[in-house]
Amino acid sequence: MEGDFQWLKLLKIVSFLCFAHLSSVCGHIHGFGEQPLSQIDIYKTSLALHDSASAKASPLILGLKNEDTQWVTVDIVHPEPSPDDWVGVFSPAKFNSSTCPPINDPKEQNPYICSAPIKYKYANHSNSAYTKTGQNTLKFQLINQRADFSFALFSGGLSNPKLVAVSNSITFANPKAPLYPRLAQGKSWDEMAITWTSGYNIDEAVPFVDWGLKGGTPERSPAGTLTFHQNSMCGSPARTVGWRDPGFIHTSFLKNLWPNTRYSYRMGHILSNGSYVWSKMYSFKSSPYPGQDSLQRVIIFGDMGKAERDGSNEYSDYQPGSLNTTDRLIEDLNNIDIVFHIGDITYSNGYISQWDQFTAQVEPISSTVPYMIASGNHERDWPNTGSFYDTTDSGGECGVLAETMFYVPAENRAKFWYSTDYGMFHFCIADTEHDWREGSEQYRFIEQCLASADRQKQPWLIFAAHRVLGYSSDYWYGLEGSFEEPMGRESLQRLWQKYKVDIAFFGHVHNYERTCPIYQNQCVNTERNHYSGTVNGTIHVVAGGGGSHLSKFSEVTPSWSLYKDYDFGFVKLTAFNHSSMLFEYKKSSDGKVYDSFTISRDYRDVLACVHDSCAETTLAS
Repeated sequence: MEGDFQWLKLLKIVSFLCFAHLSSVCGHIHGFGEQPLSQIDIYKTSLALHDSASAKASPLILGLKNEDTQWVTVDIVHPEPSPDDWVGVFSPAKFNSSTCPPINDPKEQNPYICSAPIKYKYANHSNSAYTKTGQNTLKFQLINQRADFSFALFSGGLSNPKLVAVSNSITFANPKAPLYPRLAQGKSWDEMAITWTSGYNIDEAVPFVDWGLKGGTPERSPAGTLTFHQNSMCGSPARTVGWRDPGFIHTSFLKNLWPNTRYSYRMGHILSNGSYVWSKMYSFKSSPYPGQDSLQRVIIFGDMGKAERDGSNEYSDYQPGSLNTTDRLIEDLNNIDIVFHIGDITYSNGYISQWDQFTAQVEPISSTVPYMIASGNHERDWPNTGSFYDTTDSGGECGVLAETMFYVPAENRAKFWYSTDYGMFHFCIADTEHDWREGSEQYRFIEQCLASADRQKQPWLIFAAHRVLGYSSDYWYGLEGSFEEPMGRESLQRLWQKYKVDIAFFGHVHNYERTCPIYQNQCVNTERNHYSGTVNGTIHVVAGGGGSHLSKFSEVTPSWSLYKDYDFGFVKLTAFNHSSMLFEYKKSSDGKVYDSFTISRDYRDVLACVHDSCAETTLAS
C-alpha cells in the first residue's frame, strides 16, 4: 500500500509538470503531442461568406487511370487576407448543420459544421505574399477515401473559424474501390490473411481474393466483411467531431500455402449486376516452415504514426520521423520478410479519417510482407472501458479501430495478445493495455506462449509489447525511480529468465535504447557486441522512435544501458541459421546501421541451466 501511495503521489507531481507543458516529462502519461485536428474548434464556425472570395479545386475527377492517390490544385482568393487564414479539406464534400447532433439547450446556437476536416493548410503556405495579394495556389495530395471532397477557406484561425468560401466538389472515379491491402500472419504458418478497405457492403457486392502462383491458375478465397458505427465509439472526438464513416473492412484467408513461395493476388468484388471491380495486382512471399533453416529478416519498431507528403500543417510537427521510417522500409523491402509495429499505430486519437491515410502510407509495405501490430495506449485507452490505464489517449476509439482495420491471430482481437511463428523465430506479442500481472489471463497466455517454443527448431525467442515492461532510462521512468513502466517487469522477468527469451522489445518511449543481457537489474554478461554460449539473461530494447516526437532520456544513465539514441529509427533482426543472428539498429534519416551485435550459440547452450531457469533435478539414477 505504501508503494502504491508513493507512486500515486509521484503521478500527481508529474501531472502537474505536464500541466506546465513540460512535454519531455508528460509524454507517457497523456500521450505525446496533441492531435493537430483537435486544435480546430469546428463547433465555433460562423458564416462569413464573401462574394469576392473563392476556392476552386481541380481536376474534378481523380483516379481516371485507377490511381488511389492524386495531387489536387486549389486556387484561393480572399479580398481581406490575414496570416491565420486556412483551408480545410472536407470529405464528404457537403457539410452543414444537418450532420450535427441536436442541441438540447435552447440558449445554445446550433453549430454550422460538426465534422473535422481530414487535413488542412494555412492559406499562406509556401507563399508569404498571400497576406498582401489575397491569392495563392495550394497543392494537396488526396487518397481515395470512399467519398467526394471539398475545400473550405476560413479566416479567424483555428480557434474561431469563419467560413469565407467553399470550393466545388471533386471525387475519385470509383470512390468505393478496394484499396490498401494489409497482410498478416494467419493462425497457422501456411496461412496468410489479407485485409482491405472498400465502400461496398455485402448487399452491394461479394468480396473475395483472386490469387495463385505466378504464372499458374488462380483460385478464389471468400472474404468476411466488418464495419463499425458512431455508437461503437466510446467517447469524443471519435464519437463526435472526429467521426467519419470507415467504409467496409474485408478479410480473406489464403490457406495451404507452399513455404517460401511467391504468390500474386488482387482483391475483387462481384457486383449485383454480375460485373467485377478489381484492385491492383500485388504479390507476397509465403512464410517458411517453422524451424526451416534459411535467411529470415524481421523489422521491429513502435510509435510511428503518419505524416502528409503535401506538407499539410496538421502533421508537419506531429509525427516528424514517420515518413522517413516508411521510406527506408520501402527502399529495403526486398530484404525484409515481416514487420512488427508494436503499438501507437496512427495517433489518430479519435479522428477516424487518419486510419485510411495511415493504411495508404504503409501500403507498399503492408501489401508485400506481413504487417503485424500490437496495441498501444493510443489505440485502446479510455476511462471505464476495461483498459488497464484509465486515460483518454485513444480519443474514444477504445480499441475498435485497431481491432477492425488490422488482423492479428489472437483468439479474441479485443484482447490483443497473440503468438506467431516465422521460420526460426517464435514471437510472443503482449498487450500492455490489459493486465499482464501474475494471476491475470494475459500472464497465463504469456507463459504458455513462451513455454510452447521448440528451441531446437525455433532458437530465436522474441517477446514484444508496447509499454516498457522491461528496462528504459527514459526521463519519466527515471523520475518514477525504477526505470520501467510501474509494475512492469516484476511479474514477467521470472518468465523471461525461465524460458530464456533472447530479446524483449518495447515502444511507448520515443527513442532507442539497448541493455546488456540482464536479470533482476544486474548485467549477466560483460560483452557489448557479440554474445555466444549459454543464454543467461534477456537483452531489452526500446525501439519507440518510429516517428512520433522524441522522448528525452534521464540525466542518470544506469549501468545496464549499453547504447541509447535520441533519434528516429528501427531494428532489423537477421537470422542466418539456427546458431547465428544479427541485430541492427538503423536510423530512419539515412537507413545506416548505428548499433549492432551478433549472437552465436548451439542448441545445448539454450538448454543449459542458469539462475532461475531450470527446475530442480533428482539424484535418482
